[in-house]
Amino acid sequence: MISVALYQPDIAQNTAAIIRICACFEVNLEIIRPCGYFFDKKKLDRIYLDYLENCNLKFYESYDEFINNKKNSRIILATTKTNTGYTKFTFKKNDTILFGRESAGVPKNVHDTIANKITIPMNKNVRSFNIASSVAIICSEVIRQINLTT
Repeated sequence: MISVALYQPDIAQNTAAIIRICACFEVNLEIIRPCGYFFDKKKLDRIYLDYLENCNLKFYESYDEFINNKKNSRIILATTKTNTGYTKFTFKKNDTILFGRESAGVPKNVHDTIANKITIPMNKNVRSFNIASSVAIICSEVIRQINLTT
């Protein structure tokens, strides 16, 4: 099954929106700690409502732990620092799409170790899409390609 991984997310509301997206698309969600906020189900309940119950969520305490658990999965980095458009990339069923922090992306050492990178083509006069929007755009293409929906 496809997974979305968030590298040390900064903004709780974005994570909540991504929980909802992953629940709707039936995509796994993996969060690489530390987060820029305290992940508390009770506190965030009103943001993600009952979607958390329908989201397969897993936490990793570090990037190293994440990588060690991904030996049989291809990691694809969503980044603005590549020319490979997401619609030009061929996705597979056990891929993990990694998204960086809202404030800083992923560190250079992480960026440099990931061979597969994709981007969402956009207006060159703006920085980027909101991370939740990016997750929705890319997940819809992944699902279209591998026919996970009915």
